[in-house]
Amino acid sequence: MSGKGRGEAVEESATVTVHVLPRASREEVAGLYGDAVRVRLTAPPLENRANEALVRFLAASLGVSRSRVEIAAGRRGRRKVVRITGMSRREIFRRLGLQDPPG
Repeated sequence: MSGKGRGEAVEESATVTVHVLPRASREEVAGLYGDAVRVRLTAPPLENRANEALVRFLAASLGVSRSRVEIAAGRRGRRKVVRITGMSRREIFRRLGLQDPPG
C-alpha cells in the first residue's frame, strides 16, 4: 500500500485532453482529434452548461460518479484537460471505445 501517511492510500488518477464540440445533434465520443478525445455535446457553450454536460457525459460513459470527473484546465475553451480519479488512461480510453492513448 502506498501513501503519504500511515495507512493512507493514494488513489490513482489520470488526465485526458478533450476537444469539445458543443451544440451537436447528439452526445457521443467522436474519435480522436490529434492527441485529444473528441466529444460532441448537445449543450451550448454558455453559462458553464457545456462543462457540466461534459462532466455528466464522461461520468456516465466511464461508469463513475460525477465527483470523480474534474475539468482541470480549459474551462473556457474547446480544449480541456479532464482528470478522472480511480482510473488509468488506458482504462479511460478502453471504456470510451477508443484505441490505446496516443503517446
